[in-house]
Amino acid sequence: MTVLTRWDPVREFSTLQDRMNRMNRLFRESYSPEGPEEALTTTSFAPPVDIYEDEHNITLKIEVPGIDEKDIDVRIENNTLIVHGERKLEKEEKEENFRRVERQYGSFTRSFTLPNSVDTGQVGANYDNGVLKIKLAKKSEAKPKQIKVNVGGENVLEAKAPSKAA
Repeated sequence: MTVLTRWDPVREFSTLQDRMNRMNRLFRESYSPEGPEEALTTTSFAPPVDIYEDEHNITLKIEVPGIDEKDIDVRIENNTLIVHGERKLEKEEKEENFRRVERQYGSFTRSFTLPNSVDTGQVGANYDNGVLKIKLAKKSEAKPKQIKVNVGGENVLEAKAPSKAA
């Protein structure tokens, strides 16, 4: 099965910038008092997020595998959704004098400005199989309304000229 994906140059630059930032942090922290091994295992990262919308909700799916639900904080402040969490290093894998760390550990914070159509009083969050799903309900006045189209010469809302009283 062939899958087509749209090339997004902005995303490519963003990924490259994230990698460069991690490398800079690694070099900077390798001279820190904790030492280079601590710098290799802890960093800040940005988990990937999918956002989609239907007529009733805006839904965010955030990939945060390996993070305990007690280490995830979801809040809304000043019409901004803030998700903060931390992935802690569980155990070190050592074989001879070689250590390989590919997963990202440390803390993350993602924030999203909410549109005015979101009802901040109706927000739900669910964590299952490493995916945090946040559902933001839309206000009832923001939901789309179906308008019936009449056929023929009849106009439902006819503008009437105000009558002048003598």
